[in-house]
Amino acid sequence: MMVPARLGDLLRDLSGRTDRVLADLIVDQLTAASDGVRLAAALARGEVDPTDARGRIAEIEHEGDTGRVALVGRLRRSVSSPIDREDLFRLSRSVDDVLDTVRDFIREVDLFAVDNRSAYEPVLTALAAGLDELAVAVRMLPGTPRQAAEHALRAKKQGLRTRYQYAVSDLLAQPLTADVVKATLLLGRLDTAGVHLATAADALADGVVKRFQ
Repeated sequence: MMVPARLGDLLRDLSGRTDRVLADLIVDQLTAASDGVRLAAALARGEVDPTDARGRIAEIEHEGDTGRVALVGRLRRSVSSPIDREDLFRLSRSVDDVLDTVRDFIREVDLFAVDNRSAYEPVLTALAAGLDELAVAVRMLPGTPRQAAEHALRAKKQGLRTRYQYAVSDLLAQPLTADVVKATLLLGRLDTAGVHLATAADALADGVVKRFQ
């Protein structure tokens, strides 16, 4: 016997399968964001040409956008979600903002013709660690939401802001040149990516508190 589509969606929601699907779609977005950060780190180490990096980040951004579209479409068809839809949507949007900011960083490294990129790698390393921790949290969300919230908060505590502050301090101790200004602006991009990561982590943690505590 064929099950009507809407009834099938309801049965999947009640079984918890939809929660896992939604979490997996967020993880897909996080994977794209992590790929973007690792590309930026390779660029900072001089392992990738800036022009090539711009082409690759466009592909990664498309992957992230595809994941976000899939999540929004699934949310529209779902009766339930692992946390409130507003919080899940904010989580997804903030992960997308991380990737967009990293895209801007890569474009501007090329646009500004920056040769010395050593200041960026420590900040990018912390950003990558935060995204990895958030991915762990999202995977845990359907089954162990309170533990997921704990991991989400850890995503904010990877030392990104501290590394950013030290990098800016080192730059400002140098004579003020065009290269110093460019590097300071680019570090600001990465700090903004960290703010978006923190917003994503807060969205998950807030959603858990509202629903389960």
